[in-house]
Amino acid sequence: MTKRFGFTLAEVLITLGIIGVVAAMTMPTLINQTNGAQYKAAYKKALSALSQAVTLNVALDDWSFADVDADNTIQGMLTSRMNVVRDEDGATNLSDYTNDLEDIATDNRTLFFNDSIMFTFPVSTDGCSRPEGAELTKGNIGDQCFGYIDVNGLKGPNKVVKCDGQTDYKASADDCTVTSPTDIYPVVFFDQSVLPSTDAARAVLYGK
Repeated sequence: MTKRFGFTLAEVLITLGIIGVVAAMTMPTLINQTNGAQYKAAYKKALSALSQAVTLNVALDDWSFADVDADNTIQGMLTSRMNVVRDEDGATNLSDYTNDLEDIATDNRTLFFNDSIMFTFPVSTDGCSRPEGAELTKGNIGDQCFGYIDVNGLKGPNKVVKCDGQTDYKASADDCTVTSPTDIYPVVFFDQSVLPSTDAARAVLYGK
């Protein structure tokens, strides 16, 4: 009697087919999770870098976001404390490549850093602070200023982070979760702080 060792061609092809189907079903999820983790890490890095820049500026030049005016500008501060490779004026630098930001100011300025991060804010920003002793709440914004961080520049997906199930990135959700972080994050900045300004942006920063 002849003994057979190994697999037939049909068995090998069937096995490879099954592996291919399983890979096709799981790869998009794995890619999204990997990209989401990268966006989250870059977002935390950007917030930290901006906060460190204003803290350093206070130590060296004794002024913060609260003192921004025609002479002490945000662009001047960040250009002197961070590696800004170029800047652009006008709304087109964001609104042309994403449909999520129809309400962006027409006089915004965007700074591009050497690590591909972009920071966008209104040029007319002046004296970004909040009343002394006031809590940071949605209903009490004082003179805080708002902008956007894009963690990977002009590269896609160019979508503002949203809570799961929400279509408006500004929508509130007490139990907001973000399963798949994206690359654009709304922020609020004042005094020496740069913080997330939406529930979705907070969920990404403070969530597990």
